[in-house]
Amino acid sequence: MADHTPAPRRAAPDGDAGIIAAATAARDLAYAPYSRFLVGAAVRTDDGAVHAGCNVENAAYPEGICAEASALAAMVMAGGRRVTEVAVVGAGDQLCTPCGGCRQKIREFGGAGTRVLVCGPEGLRKEFTLGELLPESFGPDNLA
Repeated sequence: MADHTPAPRRAAPDGDAGIIAAATAARDLAYAPYSRFLVGAAVRTDDGAVHAGCNVENAAYPEGICAEASALAAMVMAGGRRVTEVAVVGAGDQLCTPCGGCRQKIREFGGAGTRVLVCGPEGLRKEFTLGELLPESFGPDNLA
């Protein structure tokens, strides 16, 4: 079983600007003709690579894909397996935090200390750890 303990935090060469910019650019490509609620996400892996994704809605509503899941799929396709931070960008007055399903998906590749940057179009609104958003989570370690 792979070790999913988050890597120690190391400063990215671009700070948080690069991952937030990637999530913002992904948001611009979102396909949300029904809700018109565009979301972009980006994940940074333990080697510093950033992978982005956007939400993709479907006329059969439950078949849509969240931005976070899209970014994680891009990461896996590129060979990434450990997430150190996530940025999510959405609009509106409320925070656009990952849904419960996406929190669990992030947990598959990260740990309690994984940073989650919740942003609006103007930039960072609030920072959490995955442990704050998904306390006492079930993950790969529980199956070891």
